[in-house]
Amino acid sequence: MNIVGFDLGKRKSQLCVQTTDGKILELRVATERGALALALGKIGGKCRVLIEASTSSEWVARFLEELGHEVIVADPNFTPMYARSDKKIKTDKRDARALMEALKLGAYRFAVRRDDDNMHLAACLSVRDGLVRARTAQINRLKAIVERAGFRINGKGAAYIVQSTRKLELPSRLAASIEPILVAIGTCTAQIKEAEKPLKAAVSTNPALQHMDEVFGIGTITTVAFATTLFDPTRFADASQVSAYLGLVPREHSSGEKRSQGGITKVGNRVTRGLLIEAAWCIIKSDNDAVAELRQWALAIQARRGKQRAAVALARRLSRILFAMWRDNTPFKPHHRSAASVAA
Repeated sequence: MNIVGFDLGKRKSQLCVQTTDGKILELRVATERGALALALGKIGGKCRVLIEASTSSEWVARFLEELGHEVIVADPNFTPMYARSDKKIKTDKRDARALMEALKLGAYRFAVRRDDDNMHLAACLSVRDGLVRARTAQINRLKAIVERAGFRINGKGAAYIVQSTRKLELPSRLAASIEPILVAIGTCTAQIKEAEKPLKAAVSTNPALQHMDEVFGIGTITTVAFATTLFDPTRFADASQVSAYLGLVPREHSSGEKRSQGGITKVGNRVTRGLLIEAAWCIIKSDNDAVAELRQWALAIQARRGKQRAAVALARRLSRILFAMWRDNTPFKPHHRSAASVAA
């Protein structure tokens, strides 16, 4: 079987092939279905392909599998296969060759392959996030235009802002000029609701997700984002791995006897991490009895280390609580053993 290291690029990809008779081929191919099929067809015979997980890796892997090839999607954070003396010199050819050698040696770690349902929910979340950002941009633009004319829009919420704006006694030309913005805000709001329908449906059919959805400050969007990002709770040995996966743990620099910590790593899914921090702020500012213990815990950190650190620490603790609830299919318990202690 041919051995292929596949360095995936957005428009062009680099392949390093060791054929069944030991020859080394280097191919530069457009990252398109037709071009990939043609390139692998010219090699002849079945191929065993190693490709790193990325935004486009899943469709490429599935397409190659449909062609009859064996595909391994590797975790890009597993680095032994790149521990080379010339690692400071990075080219697509070198990367493809390193992947081919890693495949021969078995020096790789499998990445998570997501199913169709997970990919669909991830797409819905991405669409919703884009619509929310677009609506926020329009609201900010609206406020700026109106304020330049000496008027002010108070309050929060897209619907309220639109209603408040229409009630202002604006000059006729100004009112006419901002009408497209008001319409755009309403359109975005309607589209956001449509994008949320499959997310709500996913929660309604999953008891474990329903438990998470019921936690004050979490809700449907954060629940689905959390579950979609983690994909499978059994992937993680403990709750601390979840916090690290979501980029909610501090950076650490250690050398000899010196050890220092910085801000959070911010690795992983930006949207999910942001939603957890928003949930933390919601809890800190609330007076809901169900989350009183969490609020007091966060406020104690806030008194010592400031508001931002408190919110991040609470988001980290929430990630561990939600993980335990999902893994064990249990309702909300702020004192759950897996989340009992989280470093601030």
